[in-house]
Amino acid sequence: MKQTSLLALASAIAPATVMADLVDANVTVPTNCCSSLESAGLKNIYYPGNDVYENRTESYFSVSAQLEPICIIQPTSAEDVAKIVTTLTHGTACNFAVRSGGHTVWPGAANIKVGVTIDLGLISNTTYVPETQVAQVGAGSRWREVYSALEPYGVTAAGGRTSTVGVGGFLLGGGNTFYTARRGLACDNVVNYEVVLASGEIINANANENADLFKALKGGSANFGIVTRFDLQAFEAPELWGGLVGYPTSTTQQHIEAYVDWTDNIENYPDGSAITFWTYDPTAKDIIITAAYEDITGRVAAPAFDKFLAIPNQVTNTMRIASHVNLTRELELTSGYRNVWYAITFKNDKRLYEKAVELHKQFVADWKAQSPDGDFICHAIFQAIPTIYSKHSVEKGGNVLGLDREKDNAVMFQVQLMVNGEDQENLGRERMVAFRNAVKQYSADLGGDVEWEYLNYADYTQNPLKTYGQANVDYIRQVATKYDPDGVFQTRLPGGFKISKVL
Repeated sequence: MKQTSLLALASAIAPATVMADLVDANVTVPTNCCSSLESAGLKNIYYPGNDVYENRTESYFSVSAQLEPICIIQPTSAEDVAKIVTTLTHGTACNFAVRSGGHTVWPGAANIKVGVTIDLGLISNTTYVPETQVAQVGAGSRWREVYSALEPYGVTAAGGRTSTVGVGGFLLGGGNTFYTARRGLACDNVVNYEVVLASGEIINANANENADLFKALKGGSANFGIVTRFDLQAFEAPELWGGLVGYPTSTTQQHIEAYVDWTDNIENYPDGSAITFWTYDPTAKDIIITAAYEDITGRVAAPAFDKFLAIPNQVTNTMRIASHVNLTRELELTSGYRNVWYAITFKNDKRLYEKAVELHKQFVADWKAQSPDGDFICHAIFQAIPTIYSKHSVEKGGNVLGLDREKDNAVMFQVQLMVNGEDQENLGRERMVAFRNAVKQYSADLGGDVEWEYLNYADYTQNPLKTYGQANVDYIRQVATKYDPDGVFQTRLPGGFKISKVL
């Protein structure tokens, strides 16, 4: 009865109330949050004004996420994490947040205003086990550290395409990589999770031990416990062929046609990766097109890329043979802005691309007209979601994302708005919701709507867990109740997307 009532209580909390708890300094502050951690003998506790506190706060990618918790604590082991969780939940009324890399852009996803931020940044070692080709990766790592640690062994892992992204949120939300068409999503390549439960117990979840939790963690986000280590299946990997190519927007139609063809043929050449951006750049004061092409075998200009490479009027070109980590450094996004993102998915239909690009162009024009400083960035990004991705997932035991329900090739459409000032962020979110709804409605009208939304790119105004399908929602809820019967990770860890909010 206790389990049901707590989960019901959590689901009754409106999203606006949750955001207030995360960011509103007027909420009553418990007085013993950090002193209780000190009394428990824990170290690396930092307060406002301390250099570590300030540096860690400023290191969040998005200014929107740079909240100021009561204190930040940096554990160095799973045992530390267990003691932190039990101390906060048994002896205080304090809420907490968990941070891996701090790349999720919206406020409160991995930080908190009224509570304690558990910063996993010191749990960042990568240990390679040659006998099993497994990389044991600390949950506070960033992908640049993982790739750099594995490179001397001639191996890599399927991970983030931007080097400063943290492994934790990325893997728990699914994870799209250069290698997805060949190996499945990043979460499908996790062979074991070390997890701290609300009880303080430290367990492993893999195909043979706590197998239900093992599956639920593959896309189920922070609903079960705190993952402190990911064991990833590594593999031998040559250098890649890849880089960025820039074009004028006069080539828009050719890019759309090439990308539609690319998405429908990935299964015929699963060693390639392509992402195309339409970007408003404040320096150029115009929209430009940038395409990121990669070949994981190092093959130069494989025929699968022919339609892309035939597009004329290249403005810039950095295509080269390079290491995995080198290419991910090139795909860094500009920091120092407040961010509002969204991501939706639709079928691989040329008309839907055209409408999305048209709406992006209009959004940029409207935003430029009201922008007080003209300093903003707005990316519109296409990423292929062919059915081969979910086929790999099923072959490897499955996940909870629900992409295996889709029988047609699809594309993910993501928009990133980067602005200055809280007022601009608030207005941006309002307009971005309208933008998102317009694309969704148009795709539905043409019979091209796809329910699934990618959690790692979703805004808090979205409900990505709900888009996984009812069977997966029920499964996640069941596993969350089993491993967290008191609902600690639904109520005391308010950030992120909660299964208790899915009705």
